[in-house]
Amino acid sequence: MSNNHETDVAFIKALAELLRENDLTELQVKREYGEDDSLNVRVSRVQPQAAPVQVAVPAAAPVAAPVAAAPAAAPADDMPEDPAAHPGAVTSPMVGTVYMQAEPGSPAFVSVGQTVSEGDTLLIVEAMKTMNHIPAPRAGTVKRILVEDGAPVEYGAPLVILE
Repeated sequence: MSNNHETDVAFIKALAELLRENDLTELQVKREYGEDDSLNVRVSRVQPQAAPVQVAVPAAAPVAAPVAAAPAAAPADDMPEDPAAHPGAVTSPMVGTVYMQAEPGSPAFVSVGQTVSEGDTLLIVEAMKTMNHIPAPRAGTVKRILVEDGAPVEYGAPLVILE
């Protein structure tokens, strides 16, 4: 190998630090050193069970501990529901990066309030340099867009609410 073990370890530690500093859950990198010499690194962390609830809670709300203590009471209170549990949620079929339009500067595929037909592209999830068009599973109206352009997403993460 053209690279030594200590350099690889330092590189992996730097990736783990990037993961933590940017509050990411997964980071994957391939480092090419030459022909038949590369380093594939995937750094990920498991979110605590209460994390999906925290995503839906506004920043000013209390920590998720009260929610975890009484999960049945949370939907009845003024707390917003978990978007992943919504019956109209369209979830990500893969880990990747979300793109709201076909290319920079072009109009977004969908906007809130727009009516879509089954099969219409809602957005793109790029995974390993492959652009995967995410189609509407049914006709409906876009009620909420839960992700931002360029944001990382995980498998099963809610992307859009259709009703």
